[in-house]
Amino acid sequence: MIQNRYVIGVCVVLLGGAFLSLSGIFLRHIEQANGWTILFYRSSAFFITMSTILAFQYRRRTTLAFRAVGKKGVYAAILLSLGNVFYIFAMLNTTVANVVFIIGSAPLITALLCWLFLKERISVWGMVAMVLAFFGIGLMFADGFNTGSWFGSLLALAMVVMYAFYLLLLRGNQSVDMVPATCLSGLITALIAFPMLSGFNISQHDLIICILLGTVQFGAGFWLLTIGVRYIPAAEVALFSLSESILNPIWVFLGVGEIPSKLTIYGSAIVLISVVVYSTIAIQRERMGLASNSLET
Repeated sequence: MIQNRYVIGVCVVLLGGAFLSLSGIFLRHIEQANGWTILFYRSSAFFITMSTILAFQYRRRTTLAFRAVGKKGVYAAILLSLGNVFYIFAMLNTTVANVVFIIGSAPLITALLCWLFLKERISVWGMVAMVLAFFGIGLMFADGFNTGSWFGSLLALAMVVMYAFYLLLLRGNQSVDMVPATCLSGLITALIAFPMLSGFNISQHDLIICILLGTVQFGAGFWLLTIGVRYIPAAEVALFSLSESILNPIWVFLGVGEIPSKLTIYGSAIVLISVVVYSTIAIQRERMGLASNSLET
């Protein structure tokens, strides 16, 4: 039974990563809509999707579920909203590979922030993985300076920082369902984008893509990752959700022929290896901890 739950969890997380990996190919097929228009309609679709899921889950207690997240939930929603803004504009200003592999370093940057703010210990191998990951990110920035796409890489890094702080807030509220806070982030993002709109005119083609970005790509992807956390440890979720970083550049290459530079490929490989090593070590530590707890009981 436990083995079945583990297999289900892995499959759900891999599928969630696959849905999230559709962002690049969807955005590359946008014809006219600018970043703010994409953000407004994508976030609105995401908010409606997540609100519907929560309404089915909580029914009459939906309002209470939103109130339960408290101030920290609102702060988390704001951080995720800012991260969404950075994410979309990063995708529009550099290659998909640059963005997704910088974002893929999120577990390492989160661990660094935990060390800085929560005084959590980092193993020697964890420190080595961080140094290597930052070196890989540096290579991608170097490529950006050569090609003029450094601004997109900077936005991707800003997105990771926002997401890392978002995770820190979630760790302090593990007893509360924070999915309503994530849902709220969609509304906040739409409100941020609203004043920047020049109008509501958008082609049917671009509107469909924006809706797919909010429902299928972000909505279904995040929902599946949230379900996966219930079945497998967080470190394994971080490892298997790397399917997003691997698949995203592949879809863009197959769909529109976007080929990253050699520096980006080298940097991406270093980041990927670093995160895999770090996540593997974290998984081993979690399992050892669970084993020791079971022996004590």
